[in-house]
Amino acid sequence: MSAVIGSTSSYSTSGLSLTGSTVTNTPTGSTMTQSDFLQLLTTQLQDQDPTQPMDNSQMASELAQFATLSSTQDIDTNLQTLSSNLSTGMQTSQVLSASNLVGKQVLVPSSTLDYSGSAATGGVNVTTAGDVVVTIKDSNGNTVNTIDLGTQQTGLAPFSWNGTDSNGNTVANGTYSISANSGGSSTAMTTYASGSVTGVGYGGTTTGTYLQVAGIGGVPLSQVAQIN
Repeated sequence: MSAVIGSTSSYSTSGLSLTGSTVTNTPTGSTMTQSDFLQLLTTQLQDQDPTQPMDNSQMASELAQFATLSSTQDIDTNLQTLSSNLSTGMQTSQVLSASNLVGKQVLVPSSTLDYSGSAATGGVNVTTAGDVVVTIKDSNGNTVNTIDLGTQQTGLAPFSWNGTDSNGNTVANGTYSISANSGGSSTAMTTYASGSVTGVGYGGTTTGTYLQVAGIGGVPLSQVAQIN
């Protein structure tokens, strides 16, 4: 900020220098504060020539600048507070709204399926139209079963696994990895798993509102592909 001071002398205080009627230097990386302005004004009043004191119009001008500086800083502080309150309010509103999902089934990105005795459902984000095959493996990386979904167009293709291996035997309860490809391509496509929402939370500005999904864990609300 440039501050007009009535004297034509040079003053300096707290790293601020005044030449003529204008602040000519401030410390690197700093801005002029109310305290700085008062220090300059006080220094000027102390060092002014008694035979040529500052006139009333000059004093009024400097006080007006001081008042303007104070008002500007107050406005900036109020705007920051308002912005913070609005952000907090939006976060709270989103979490409360998402709480309606507790108990519902959602389809979210996942490379695993949790099998607990009943059919496990999921989906594949088909990026290349063709025959889509889902591969299910155990914790040792052994292929347990494959599910051929047939020809699928691009989009979300659902699938269901009844918990049996390739011989029709029921597998043990647990977590199994899933992957999918289309048309013989080796490029894996994004897979999804269905799970029940058990809780809702806020993970900060990076994660935002998230859902706690049974068998999967925390998932950002923005990644939910489907709500059942």
